[in-house]
Amino acid sequence: MPPDYPVAALRSVALSTPDLEAARAFYTQTWQLELVAQAPGRAYLAASGDDAYVLELRAGARAALDVVSFRVRAAADLPRLYEACVQAGCTILQPPGPDHGPAGGTHFIVREPQGCTLEFLYGDARREGAIRPNRPLRLAHVNINSAAIEDLSRFWQEVLGFRLTDRSQAMAFLSCNSDHHAIVLAQAPVNGLNHVAFLLPDLESVMRGAGHVVDHGCGIGWGPGRHGPGDNVFAYFVGPDDVVVEYTAEVLQVDESYRFRGPQDWVWPPGRTDHWGVAPPKTAACKAAQLAIGFADAPGFPAIGFADAPGINETKVKS
Repeated sequence: MPPDYPVAALRSVALSTPDLEAARAFYTQTWQLELVAQAPGRAYLAASGDDAYVLELRAGARAALDVVSFRVRAAADLPRLYEACVQAGCTILQPPGPDHGPAGGTHFIVREPQGCTLEFLYGDARREGAIRPNRPLRLAHVNINSAAIEDLSRFWQEVLGFRLTDRSQAMAFLSCNSDHHAIVLAQAPVNGLNHVAFLLPDLESVMRGAGHVVDHGCGIGWGPGRHGPGDNVFAYFVGPDDVVVEYTAEVLQVDESYRFRGPQDWVWPPGRTDHWGVAPPKTAACKAAQLAIGFADAPGFPAIGFADAPGINETKVKS
């Protein structure tokens, strides 16, 4: 892995929802995340890993992708990234300073030129994580729609320091650590959210976790199957507000020796939609939902004063 990645990992996403209670019920009862903190109009949900939370739900007039949050490797990377974003013409929503959310730390928030709001942070609180079969461990990746995918791909590489690991005809795969991708850019007629993927411990957990979601009345939108780029197994669902969410596992681990492959290398035989050749075609509802969620118009910063919830008092900062 190149030593100069400024970004260490994808930490969390924030989603606006017009029905906070329904969204919270889905992501805790069906999707198997844990409520760890609350504030007026906010709910913070954790997976079983060591991130303080991986999903923030915000009450809003419409469904939208509010913020994608990343943890940087060192304190010195925060001002360096901030200056790079300023020079690239990003809209500054919050300059470097204390994060008053439940995980604390230092952060800044910008909106990149195509409209997605990004947060970069350092020193946020961490939980005592544990692998729990059949339950999400952390976020795996966020897939972002772009009407100008090559421009956005250059931004992620040249400004934010990500590496382009693979490029299919429709998608660019970008990494910031040993995972094959943390961000995927999808060529689309509109900018916005395509889907959010949650990492499970293994293939068996994806299958059993998917069964749990189906048992709770949410049918599979695509899968189970195995992707080409990244080689990860997957099952897609259309969650609340038409947000597409994915269970995934076995993401390919890469280092400097990994050979980039282009669109000519990722071609399936007619009728095939995954590496195995067993996944049925994506449902029409899933396809429509992957284009339905735009970016938030404003960041909607967290309120000060958080209600305790199970687990929040056990968070601590790990070096």
